[in-house]
Amino acid sequence: MLGTVFTKCLRDQRRALLGWSIGIVALVVLESAIWPSFSNMSGVQEFLKNYPEPMRKLFNLDQFFTGAGFLNGELFSMLLPILFLVFAIGRGARGVAGEEERGTLEVLLVNGVSPIRLALEQAAVVIASVGTLATVLFGSIVVSSAIFGLGVSIGAAATGALSMALLGIEFGLIAAAVGAATGRRIMASVAAAVLAVAAYVLYMTSKLVAAVQPYGPWSPFHQAIEGGPLGAGLPSAYMWLALGGIACLLVALPIFDRRDISSA
Repeated sequence: MLGTVFTKCLRDQRRALLGWSIGIVALVVLESAIWPSFSNMSGVQEFLKNYPEPMRKLFNLDQFFTGAGFLNGELFSMLLPILFLVFAIGRGARGVAGEEERGTLEVLLVNGVSPIRLALEQAAVVIASVGTLATVLFGSIVVSSAIFGLGVSIGAAATGALSMALLGIEFGLIAAAVGAATGRRIMASVAAAVLAVAAYVLYMTSKLVAAVQPYGPWSPFHQAIEGGPLGAGLPSAYMWLALGGIACLLVALPIFDRRDISSA
């Protein structure tokens, strides 16, 4: 039954995954196609050097004239994190809370799936689906780099895709945890989205305000995209991305296990 829940959830969202995958491929290809023209433009480097230093650091503008730096600034500083977060939070919120709101949760529990196992299975769906999008992102970067001459190595593409996967999974698991603890899909989505926005504001503020700078590393965005994830190797900060969502899920499991589902 456990494996059936997992495979059913993945099967039910196969069209959504296909659509999101096509969108990611299109975004990467379109941005990569700009690179040959951009890299040959005269005067742009001098223009970017006139930007305030905090802005240059925030968007990694000093690296903008390498293929990896260009994609870091154009895609990994905002667009890709937003896409992965929207997908992951939506998927996480639709897990246990979605089943409960559709009235199918009691059916699953009556048929021998324990609350703990169900929540873990739904978390596995978040990880698998976000991992699928990250794999698509990795392939898109590798192929686009070869076609348009960005010079992004396979290793750099892998670390970039991993950073987006870990960022999405963390907030997807947060949404899944809130949904399991409360049984409310909207509440799960809003809570995870508010935390994501707060994390991004903290990251941006730490780049612009000296007093906030020491707190920047606490932001998942700092952990995921600081310095540009393409070519960043495997920073130790990635460990915190992996642990954050897992910790929230572990806190929610006993709450979900003790909840009276029938009266929710």
